Amino acid sequence: MSKILMVFTSLTGNTRDMADAIAEGIKSENVELDIKEVMYASGDDLLKYDGIALGAYTWGDGDLPDEFLDFFDEMSEVQLDGQKAIVFGSCDSSYPVFGGAVDQLVDKLKEIGAEVVAEGLKIEMSPSQSELKQCQEFGASFAKRLVGIKQ
Repeated sequence: MSKILMVFTSLTGNTRDMADAIAEGIKSENVELDIKEVMYASGDDLLKYDGIALGAYTWGDGDLPDEFLDFFDEMSEVQLDGQKAIVFGSCDSSYPVFGGAVDQLVDKLKEIGAEVVAEGLKIEMSPSQSELKQCQEFGASFAKRLVGIKQ
């Protein structure tokens, strides 16, 4: 059975809402999912899974949130050798860089050998009902892709 690790952080609950909806989509495809808030995850955790989903809100002018920085640094110490990955996060278009944290995570995953299988999902602030549905579909699509590979 395919197994996915989701690591995320949320300040206002927007990215958590996205994570919950993505998790629903993943689980709808009967894929095992472990969820960790970033403060309780390590870079080595990534090596134990077939798929990785990372979620972070964008802070300030396009930055990763402070609580993601140690994990981001630890990611440099692992090699993912083609493991499949997705990235998501809530964003605020009032800042000069929209969703910069999502872009940084995508770049880091590629740098350490992961295959990012979908464009990073960026949602403006609090997700609407239709955006939550989009998140579910994002998760389900990722899970289907992993299941197809494992068969």
